[in-house]
Amino acid sequence: MFTLQVPMLDGIYSTVIMRDILERENRRGQKRITDPILLKKIVMFLADNIGSSISVSSIGNILVNVGLLEGGKRKGTPSAHTVQAYVNALLEAYFFYDIKRFDIKGKEYLRTLGKYYIVDIGLRNYLLGSRDRDSGHALENVVYFELLRRGFDVSIGKVDNSEVNFIAAKPDNKIYIQVTESMTSDDVRRRELAPLQKIRDNYEKIVLSLNTGMDSSYEGIKSVNLIDWLIDDC
Repeated sequence: MFTLQVPMLDGIYSTVIMRDILERENRRGQKRITDPILLKKIVMFLADNIGSSISVSSIGNILVNVGLLEGGKRKGTPSAHTVQAYVNALLEAYFFYDIKRFDIKGKEYLRTLGKYYIVDIGLRNYLLGSRDRDSGHALENVVYFELLRRGFDVSIGKVDNSEVNFIAAKPDNKIYIQVTESMTSDDVRRRELAPLQKIRDNYEKIVLSLNTGMDSSYEGIKSVNLIDWLIDDC
């Protein structure tokens, strides 16, 4: 895996975000996306919260509450409808991808909170600077796009009150995947294995981590080194 270099990242960000989205909206004559400051702040917010459950309707309030819209021309809180239009524009530009939740037991997609992943971690580092505090979500981001590259349909799994990071599905195959930095801690092992242990079908279940610990499997759930997994299909 690799990320793009800074000059290229700057060009992509400036072209895709600050020009293409705004100009495309003007060409359409829809005038939905008219505030470049709001657009940039939503980009920053989504980039800062990859892999987190997000309610689009709450983004405007959060931006106002933390002062991110201060100094702009906008007065008041942007409506949920406005924020949704801006988020949709980012999805249409393939700058962010959204992922839905699937109830494993109920066998249906849910309307509850989804998650967003950025098309390239290098772009995120360019926007926010490198950080270690949420490296687990950065690993999820990498795994998500690798699964897409391998041709899987990907969703979040819900089982009771627990969550499986990814359900990767093809017509003839399905894999349940958890992603974590390390499996060496007993607490982490219990946390990551618990949702997978609740799933009663016979499809493959794996935990991807940078440090798998000593065991290669737990009750039939595979513990796989993330780097090896990424290289394996190259």
